[in-house]
Amino acid sequence: MAEKDFTCWENPSCILFKDVRSALKLDELGVEIATIALPAAMALTADPIASLIDTAFIGQIGPVELAAVGVSIALFNQISRIAIFPLVSVTTSFVAEEDSMKGASLAIEEDDVSSKDSEDKMLIPQKGLDEKMHRLDSAKSFDIGEVEQGKKQIASAPSALIIGGILGLLQAVFLIITARPLLSFMGVKYGSEMSKPAEQYLKLRSLGAPAVLLSLALQGVFRGLKDTKTPLYATVSGDLANIILDPIFIFVLKMGVRGAATAHVISQYLIALILFWRLQRQVELLSPSLEYLQLGRFMKNGFQLLIRVIAVTFCVTLAASMAARLGSTEMAAFQVCLQVWLASSLLADGLAVAGQAILASAFARKNYSRAAATASRVLQLSLALGFCLAVMLGFGLHFGARIFTKDADVIRLIGVGIPFVAATQPINSLAFVFDGVNFGASDFAYSAYSMVIVAIFSIIALLVLSSTCGFIGIWIALTVYMSLRALAGFWRIGTATGPWEFLRS
Repeated sequence: MAEKDFTCWENPSCILFKDVRSALKLDELGVEIATIALPAAMALTADPIASLIDTAFIGQIGPVELAAVGVSIALFNQISRIAIFPLVSVTTSFVAEEDSMKGASLAIEEDDVSSKDSEDKMLIPQKGLDEKMHRLDSAKSFDIGEVEQGKKQIASAPSALIIGGILGLLQAVFLIITARPLLSFMGVKYGSEMSKPAEQYLKLRSLGAPAVLLSLALQGVFRGLKDTKTPLYATVSGDLANIILDPIFIFVLKMGVRGAATAHVISQYLIALILFWRLQRQVELLSPSLEYLQLGRFMKNGFQLLIRVIAVTFCVTLAASMAARLGSTEMAAFQVCLQVWLASSLLADGLAVAGQAILASAFARKNYSRAAATASRVLQLSLALGFCLAVMLGFGLHFGARIFTKDADVIRLIGVGIPFVAATQPINSLAFVFDGVNFGASDFAYSAYSMVIVAIFSIIALLVLSSTCGFIGIWIALTVYMSLRALAGFWRIGTATGPWEFLRS
């Protein structure tokens, strides 16, 4: 039965200020959020940090190679997000819902067995009781999806892996075949000084697409199980391998940008293998039948998020394209600022993952007091994190720009982008966490169509401001874009509509 004993939310728009004094409190909810969010944040930032290290190594080759790889990384990441984001988000919610409901079923079965135990001891011999308990245990294992080996049967897990593997292969083929026209669209014309290194890097890195999609699908399953430590260990192991192999391939073997791409591909396959090995010990990954899989459910909700991701991807890719059209110096500076911007902002995604997993479980059990408290807590924590990041980046990036390049013109433009990178951190944090909150409520349709509206206004801003204000204009437009994303996320909860109607009760 649905819980209705939560504190009355007379004004749902005040969710950011509800019990704000408890935002940093390490109560039961605070500990659960921290347990999920901290490893998730570290895992999420590991890959961008590895990309930053790639950028730093490649920057030592020259500004042309730095700009070329910057375009390729931006293109690869944005194409990947088209498949990754819907897959991971849907997997996390579905696995959390299934695991939560099966946990509830187990608790009910245990209560039934306990009550029948006391009755049966008075009515039947011990031998008959043992046989009955055996039958109950067998039925319980079947009903809640446990197999003899002790592995969980969660239909969303094999479904996610099948879809992830297929999408990864399709992405690899697509990027290898269309590398040249895609780079041309990004402003890297065939025959230009950036063309050859950009194409080399993109084609080689595309070979790792199947591993990237599969490992992210696996991470989605672990997140749904509220286990973010395993993905952290796997990601750190892979990225450490990348960091070790980078200088060997780039400088010792003199492979240049091809070496950076090769090191990254090896690291991605290592991550996928570690995650698969760990998951197959906990979850049954060999589906008994096609009917058992939830491919239709995945496709329906995944398509809605696909619309959202295409809108997001187009905005960020267009920004990179506008920077590339300004020249290699502007693109090199934009690449450094963008990588720092994304790496720091993704820290908030750890909170988004925690919010999504806990909220999906709460909504599955109709525990609305838990849902309301979780949404409020993770949003307040996101604001605190955003302000901390703003201060750290505002000071740190001024002194750290030379890590990425020695070119004076690139360093000067990085200085122009620093205020935008730092000042937008609170906005970015809120936007990411609002995404996780709405995904936890399985509000995929609203998330998709609201982002389309945001993208339309953001694209107009990018086209106008980049042509009139150049490099600065691109960053002003990106600030507008993230502000609109945060507003769209807030609107659903603030108006208490959709799955949040209970806030009016």
